[in-house]
Amino acid sequence: MLGFAKKFLGSSNDRQVKSFMAQVQRINALESKMEALSDDELRMMTQMFRDRVAGGESLDKILNEAFAVVREASKRVLGQRQFDVQLAGGMILHKGGIAEMRTGEGKTLVAVAPVYLNALSGKGVHVITVNDYLARRDAEWMGRVYRFLGMEVGVIVNGLSQGQRQASYAADITYGTNNEFGFDYLRDNLVYDRREMVQRSHHFAIVDEVDSILIDEARTPLIISGPTDDRSELYLIIDGIVKEMIQDETTFDHDEKQRQALLSEIGSERVEDMLRERGLLVEGTVDLYEAANVSLVHHVNQALRANTLYHRDKDYIVKGGEILLIDEFNGRIMQGRRLSEGLHQAIEAKEGVKIMPENQTLASVTIQNYFRLYEKLSGMTGTAATEASEFHDIYKMDVLEVPTHRPILRIDHDDEVYRTAAEKYLAVAQTIADRHAAGQPILVGTVSIEKSEKLSELLQTHAWEAEVWRLKPEALEKASQLAGGRRIKPIWTRTELETDPTGVKLLDKLGVDAFTVEKKSGKGVPHNVLNARHHEQEAFIVADAGLPGAVTIATNMAGRGTDIQLGGNLEMRMSRWTQEQRAMGNEITPELEAAESARLQADIEQHKQAALEAGGLFVLGTERHESRRIDNQLRGRTGRQGDPGTSKFYLSTDDDLLRIFAGDRLASIMETFKVAEGEAISHSWLNRAVETAQKRVEQRNYEIRKNLLKYDDVVNDQRKAVFEQRQEFLDTEDLSELVGEFRKDTVSDIVEQHMPPKAYAEQWDIDGLEEDVVKTLGLDVPVREWAAEEGVSNEEIEERLQAAAEARAVEREAQIGAGQMRGLERQFLLQMIDMQWREHLVHLDHLRGVIGLRGYGQRDPLNEYKTEAFSLFETLLTNLRHNVTRWVMTVEFRFEAPPPPAGDFQEIHLNPLTGENEMKNPAAQNPEGALSGDDRARLPVDALPPGWERTSRNADCPCGSGRKFKHCHGALV
Repeated sequence: MLGFAKKFLGSSNDRQVKSFMAQVQRINALESKMEALSDDELRMMTQMFRDRVAGGESLDKILNEAFAVVREASKRVLGQRQFDVQLAGGMILHKGGIAEMRTGEGKTLVAVAPVYLNALSGKGVHVITVNDYLARRDAEWMGRVYRFLGMEVGVIVNGLSQGQRQASYAADITYGTNNEFGFDYLRDNLVYDRREMVQRSHHFAIVDEVDSILIDEARTPLIISGPTDDRSELYLIIDGIVKEMIQDETTFDHDEKQRQALLSEIGSERVEDMLRERGLLVEGTVDLYEAANVSLVHHVNQALRANTLYHRDKDYIVKGGEILLIDEFNGRIMQGRRLSEGLHQAIEAKEGVKIMPENQTLASVTIQNYFRLYEKLSGMTGTAATEASEFHDIYKMDVLEVPTHRPILRIDHDDEVYRTAAEKYLAVAQTIADRHAAGQPILVGTVSIEKSEKLSELLQTHAWEAEVWRLKPEALEKASQLAGGRRIKPIWTRTELETDPTGVKLLDKLGVDAFTVEKKSGKGVPHNVLNARHHEQEAFIVADAGLPGAVTIATNMAGRGTDIQLGGNLEMRMSRWTQEQRAMGNEITPELEAAESARLQADIEQHKQAALEAGGLFVLGTERHESRRIDNQLRGRTGRQGDPGTSKFYLSTDDDLLRIFAGDRLASIMETFKVAEGEAISHSWLNRAVETAQKRVEQRNYEIRKNLLKYDDVVNDQRKAVFEQRQEFLDTEDLSELVGEFRKDTVSDIVEQHMPPKAYAEQWDIDGLEEDVVKTLGLDVPVREWAAEEGVSNEEIEERLQAAAEARAVEREAQIGAGQMRGLERQFLLQMIDMQWREHLVHLDHLRGVIGLRGYGQRDPLNEYKTEAFSLFETLLTNLRHNVTRWVMTVEFRFEAPPPPAGDFQEIHLNPLTGENEMKNPAAQNPEGALSGDDRARLPVDALPPGWERTSRNADCPCGSGRKFKHCHGALV
């Protein structure tokens, strides 16, 4: 019944898209009006829209006109007119949804209209991309349209100074990567001066490749950390112990599904003995698992993971004496990023390279909770439907599939499954040779660098023979008639004719005489490899992947940023020609450039025709990924904008997905059907079985991410409270009232701790009270004499201490002046809340590590975590009050220029599932010193000599010291 209703009424997706397309017609009706406007008149529409929005008119009311203006501006500036489906995609983005659009449908241009519309409110719009290259490219490319319409465009990339970041965020539209936006948010909550903050609001964001960023990248929280002590020798010793131990497989349990490696009972005993022999067990302990040895246990576990779960040339490469991580989703090197909690150091010890110190967390936020800060969030990608439920549950975004501008002509073949990996790779190599001989461009997808290089070596040595079957001109028309009028390509391989993907059975119906057959043979197939080792040439390699007969081996294809165009990419070929001319010192005139462009365009058209005759781009997958999205991203590279294309996956029972989730079953099927060596089984049922395995893995991963988010939501509530309190400290000129309340609460806490309300006088802890009064309040008062007075109560003693504390506070303020004291109070509050929050994060990390054990006691670990975390947060607030009071009441005042800032802060992108953290150095991002941690503190404006308050922070100090103002009289220690 549901199927019947869907057939006649359409799906929910169809109905929503249909309503958007109806609105597109109203936008189209405005096109002639916009065409009649001059450039200046079109530009003036922006100010008119801004005035209407400022007057209270909603963005929805002006959507049609704004979209029409953007379309006209795009035509004039870029020479591109948005298709109707692109405008519909733009409306989905404006509504806060996810537009799923096929590769090649122009998602970059789709975002322009909704970005422009939402920027009219003046609150700023953020466009998030997956890498710096795309951020720069899109900001420059689409920025031409925005600037034509009178809007400012900024870009946030690695290496910008603080001033440049502030200017970029102040623009109407800001492009950048998710990491840059997230780390700027964290850095803003570590500054000691409001003027150093760079972000202004989280109004509206559009996320490109939304599935990669909000799901794949979201497994990794963003962390800013600082270095700890060097313990290289310990890592090397433990690595040696683990390498010796794992020779015996009974010493550890290895679970590939969960990506875990744990010591067995035998392994624990052996490690304990070896640690004892080397004198590493803490003195006085007899057992490895005593509390004093918990750090050793942690490092042993990390060394075990490094040696069993992390593999060279798959998870990382060794280059220049460094361990460089590889992104599992796109095969790129993650420059500057490191694993956390000693895991990266364990891999460095394993590979014998220099071991860098560990890091301590200073501030962190998950991708999920950062992007949930935005009032409105939207995204676009080619592959989101399989994760629709996660997008809705976590981000409250619905996925809508936008129809393609032209019909999809791609043919997706059933998978072929071989008995062994060796048989599979031989079949892959022969298929590549056949298609290459026929002149068909081939894109080969692999899941790791190791496998891409293995295939590359095979292609270099593979001896092959191929037959190219070409339909005779007189047979083409008859073939088209047999296919019901469809276009039939003239060039085929023998395998294609036999497997008959079109269902026409050309060979049977036309006979061999309708073809000319050319036999080819050779040794080795020319090809390009696109992976982390060849990252620098990525754009050029991808651009050439559409040439006839081109073979490109790629380790995942998501977010590459360059389309594979049949015949070649004019923009990239012109870029290469320009580089060559400049390298030779030749002058490039406009006439010479135009002539070369025309020549290249003609060459591209010729090559495109040849590629089309061979069947368009052939996508060959050498393995199924755990996620269907990654497979779809690879498939989506062919069949763009109505081009023909084919895709096919080659599998074996040795592949990780099949081996772990369906290996035994497939092996028994092959045994039952007596599948011979080198033969494959292929059936649609088999495709569904593989897809079912993928769905199970996806669901498991989603449940893990959702569970992790539940835990982080607890921390996020506390993070918001701390950051909001910190902002209040920055924004409030006079914090003396708050400090006074802290002082009163601290006195009450001290008295209550040592003189409990219901305790007898002889039970009072007078020694402890005396010690705390001196240490925390700096008071020299006769506490013992007061307590000895007959009939005195704890309330009376508290009143006397309150009065004495108030008097001391007044006296200390008189010493240095009210202005200086206000500045001190702010700096003490900011420094102390940072220190307390840092310690709190460490406590929460430790709590997360052990809270799961509560489940064995029939208690819900999440509820236990909430309770414990709340208790720790109350402790944080209490310690904040006490420590700020102690500093204000006891610190010795001494004014001098502060030491140079440490600047050793690191940025980490941590994977909570696998322990993978990605780390960067913010010193490289903010050369002007965006962070100097607790060392940074500044004089209040009213404490500066007259006129000095107008001094720029980066100008020379007026005192003549030669130092910058921010490092001299603009600072206080």
